[in-house]
Amino acid sequence: VQLQASGGGLVQAGGSLRLSCAASGNIFSISRMGWYRQAPGQQRELVATLASGGIINYADSVKGRFTISRDNAKNTVYLQMMSLKPEDTAVYYCNVRVLRQIGPVDYWGQGTLVTVSS
Repeated sequence: VQLQASGGGLVQAGGSLRLSCAASGNIFSISRMGWYRQAPGQQRELVATLASGGIINYADSVKGRFTISRDNAKNTVYLQMMSLKPEDTAVYYCNVRVLRQIGPVDYWGQGTLVTVSS
């Protein structure tokens, strides 16, 4: 499974960015797609996930500002980020959970840096 993320960059506080992550390879049974982030010196944390059944989960810190969506035909997940804050600065990783015979397996993208200046 390959995950190609894009869309990171430098933006001023209050600005917007849209992240994309395209999945390819053996991904016939995707159960969930999502985004995590890791700020310097911090642990990786959940940002938003979107399950195949349509259930969406957001971190409290991004509710009302970030929107996760998915294009099933393209196996691509998006994260629209608005009203960005300096504390949103982090490397953002896309995540895909695929159902295998052995159970669910998580795959990670290479990470894309989002920097929000004050």
